[in-house]
Amino acid sequence: MNVLVTGGAGYIGSHTCVELLQAGHRVIIADNLSNASADVPERIAVIAGAAPVFYQVDVRDKDALREIFRAYAIDSVIHFAGFKAVGESCREPLKYYRNNIDSTLTLLEVMGEFGCKTIVFSSSATVYGPNNPVPYREDMPANVATNPYGWTKLMIEQILRDQASADPEFRAVLLRYFNPIGAHPTGLLGDDPNGIPNNLMPYVARVAAGILPKLTVFGGDYDTPDGTCLRDYLHVVDLAKGHLAAIDYAASHPGAEAINLGTGSGVSVLELVHAFTRATGREVPYVIGPRRDGDLPMVWADAGKAKALLGWTAEKTLEEMCRDSWSFASKAGNR
Repeated sequence: MNVLVTGGAGYIGSHTCVELLQAGHRVIIADNLSNASADVPERIAVIAGAAPVFYQVDVRDKDALREIFRAYAIDSVIHFAGFKAVGESCREPLKYYRNNIDSTLTLLEVMGEFGCKTIVFSSSATVYGPNNPVPYREDMPANVATNPYGWTKLMIEQILRDQASADPEFRAVLLRYFNPIGAHPTGLLGDDPNGIPNNLMPYVARVAAGILPKLTVFGGDYDTPDGTCLRDYLHVVDLAKGHLAAIDYAASHPGAEAINLGTGSGVSVLELVHAFTRATGREVPYVIGPRRDGDLPMVWADAGKAKALLGWTAEKTLEEMCRDSWSFASKAGNR
């Protein structure tokens, strides 16, 4: 199968490309490298034993996408491309709406021109909003977001549902991620954001490496066992394997289907910090700070639908997530 992976040089996209290549698919990456390194396709090739085709293009560039579709008979698309920082989306909402919505519309229009009917979309647990109880199930209302980033995910989900309603042959799987962490066990791929990390694990790793002085834990007085927020952390390799299962499922199931990808259990911020120290032997100095606006006390998935429809469950342990994150972070300076 020829699979176009938009944003395939990014954190989750690159790991997914490895799984696709190892399963025998031809992978074509479209990525403008706005938040990824130019050597990622080479690292993917080293791990997978096969090289992806790489185009440095913006997915909003319709002519560039047409060139890809002309050169390769694209069977399916996995759509990661988009801005993803919650805080930045609140400061620059128009940037997020323009980029994330436009890229999706352009992609769908070009898919239509070339008769490609299958897409797996990188959505998010943020679509559940602040009012649903845990664990989050796919049949819960998903119509309230708390930030522009989350609204773009909701809007794109609706666009894909509308397209599936209009075209009975259109197939879309909407994968709602929870909190991916970890890195490839080789240490060649991982979460390496530009600037100060927005996500917890790369921040923890940089504190452990002495690059940053300490971790600030936002809130220590939530109604949770240790007062810190609970999140559903899953290994990025498990998440990537979920995309492989989703692309196979989508190929034979018309319509739009939302599916959670998570472990089904919550881990607190402090539990994660302590697990990191146990797994790596590295201390992580931290302080408890004030709560952060928009943070929910508890977020985790009901992952039963993924098991039922995709045959997928998360397999890797919290210690593996921490150990692999540190392996990648500790090797970053040598790349």
